[in-house]
Amino acid sequence: MQESLLIELLTEELPPKSLLKLSQAFCKGIFDGLKEQGFVAAEADYAALVSEFATPRRLGVLVKDVAHKQSERIIERKGPALASAYDQNEKPTPALIGFAKSCGVEISALQKQSDKKGEYFVFRAQQPGEALEKHLATIVSGVIKKLPVAKLMRWGDSEVEFVRPVHGLMMVHGSKIVSGEVMGLKSGNKTSGHRFLSEGDIVITEADDYERVLGAQGKVVVKHDARRDSIYNQLDAAAQGLGDSVTWTAADNIQLLDEVASLVESPVVYAGSFDAAYLEVPQECLIVSMQQHQRYFPLKLEGKLLPHFLFVSNNEADDPSHIIHGNERVLRARLSDAKFFFEQDKKTKLKDRVPKLANVVYHNKLGSQLQRVERIQKLAVASAERFKEINRVADIQQVKDAAWLCKADLLTDMVGEFPELQGIMGYYYALHDGEELGVANAIREHYDRVPRSAVSVCVGLADKLDTLVGIYGIGLIPTGDKDPFGLRRAALSVLRTLMENNLSLNLMQLLEIAEAQFPAGMIAKDTVPKLYEFMLERLKPYLRDQEFGADEIDAVLSLLPTRMDWIIPRLKAIQEFRKLPEAESLAAANKRIRNILKQGKGAAREVLDHALLKEEAEKNLARQVEQLEAQVAPMLHREEYTQALKHLASLRPAVDTFFDKVMVMVEDTALRDNRLALLTKLEGLFMGVADISKLQYGGSQS
Repeated sequence: MQESLLIELLTEELPPKSLLKLSQAFCKGIFDGLKEQGFVAAEADYAALVSEFATPRRLGVLVKDVAHKQSERIIERKGPALASAYDQNEKPTPALIGFAKSCGVEISALQKQSDKKGEYFVFRAQQPGEALEKHLATIVSGVIKKLPVAKLMRWGDSEVEFVRPVHGLMMVHGSKIVSGEVMGLKSGNKTSGHRFLSEGDIVITEADDYERVLGAQGKVVVKHDARRDSIYNQLDAAAQGLGDSVTWTAADNIQLLDEVASLVESPVVYAGSFDAAYLEVPQECLIVSMQQHQRYFPLKLEGKLLPHFLFVSNNEADDPSHIIHGNERVLRARLSDAKFFFEQDKKTKLKDRVPKLANVVYHNKLGSQLQRVERIQKLAVASAERFKEINRVADIQQVKDAAWLCKADLLTDMVGEFPELQGIMGYYYALHDGEELGVANAIREHYDRVPRSAVSVCVGLADKLDTLVGIYGIGLIPTGDKDPFGLRRAALSVLRTLMENNLSLNLMQLLEIAEAQFPAGMIAKDTVPKLYEFMLERLKPYLRDQEFGADEIDAVLSLLPTRMDWIIPRLKAIQEFRKLPEAESLAAANKRIRNILKQGKGAAREVLDHALLKEEAEKNLARQVEQLEAQVAPMLHREEYTQALKHLASLRPAVDTFFDKVMVMVEDTALRDNRLALLTKLEGLFMGVADISKLQYGGSQS
């Protein structure tokens, strides 16, 4: 017999930012545990059977089709290999004796089985099914111990630990309470509703009724998604109530929406207002203050902030005026602080703050923020000078000024209160100080992942290259999911900036210039080549997201390109090339060429000697290679990679004939080396675009 199983932990208020993660881990853990113990069918689908419940005060799960009793199962234990089970006298070894003893049987009761590794002993026994009641508390306790909780706490005089105190446990299967004890609590079928809107215990007589009963009697919307959808719809309605074009910027507030849905059990949206005089403060300051400090939703009209906001209450009142006024009063204090910080900060110019960066440590091995700014300025100017070489314009003086001022706002009160406003506040203070718009924009945009204006690009590249070379150079290399200095993000930002702005700047040169800004001995000598490899590795996931195949990416990046603006065009050329009927054969030929050249171990002549070409097949290939060299070189210079590969595809018949008719590795040294020289020239033609020998065919394409 199968029925729905309900499990609920009734707690104190859980951390809102981790509620969803806790809920998902709890529900998945319970489902997996039931499946592992045979109470849920092995082929059961999680999405079809599981309902996840999560509110600030409870974690719950409903699993359908849970058996009252396990079906009989065959248990199997793998024992020692046959080779190690008996000694030279054909007597059982201690390993075999111990295994049989641990299984509670004689050796004769064991069976033999074999796999790829050989033959071994195995113990099999039929285990009768046991009741859910015998296992459920153990399953729940095991799941709780594995939940992703950063910090645990104790309460009362108990030794029990959890993220918050737990006050109740429900385990109901169908209409029956499953007895058991978890975290010192005995299971029952009673829970609590909303703190203010519900009175007394709520009894759940049927597991499937949990959501309905808790909603009707307890005034609790127990599903997180349902609360979030309700809040979303109420926010939309409230915004429209203030004007048809008023928006609450849903796209910017998804995380906030999830967090607020994790703070309430019965959400109600109200609208409040604040003095329009606060709009003199940059709207980013007001928005951050509303969202982070109060979890309010700012309102905009045609992109401009309005003196109104929306907030979510956990209590629907007949007269909400006191709730609204209370929230307006709290916000007024926050906005007053922001206005005060802004007015105070404007009294000191950014350029006057820069020398004080000498008192701010960037890293104890890399000096102060002022030393960092000095490095960034030199590197930014060097980048700007290279802009001239590629026919781009970057005002050198603006680059110099923006780089010098780019970190000055770190010393402002506003950024001290809201670190995420760095760069943004520098922009406003720079304009207030009378700096040029290009300088102000660069201060703001140099933090962007892909700056666009020339001045912003120069400063942004310098900032991130200094971080990469410095932090990587002192050995703080990201490991696993740990990357405290954001090197992966900085690496991808540099690469994307060069690629997406189509900048023909040499990445290795930029890294070397960045390295040169550090005093001798401050960073490791091999930093640049290792960092370059690290950056190319970071590029691979980005390129896969652009729908390039892993083998195509490998074909280009294996050439270790230093011009990032070449990469996408070459990848597109490869995609076009592999559509050609000649592509697979030429890729295979290039693999063969690569292997032959490895065998030759660099014995090829530097210059092909036509007098040593004996066979008609090699003469023909040599003629075509030289003709294509003349045709393809201008194409590569013009970066017409697709056209170049299409021209090279015409070599297929000559290449096929060469390998059919000509033996390369002959005993005649001069002849062999000359043929190796021909293959080297042939390989070099293709390598001007990519290493097509990396392309995979026959079902192995990545």
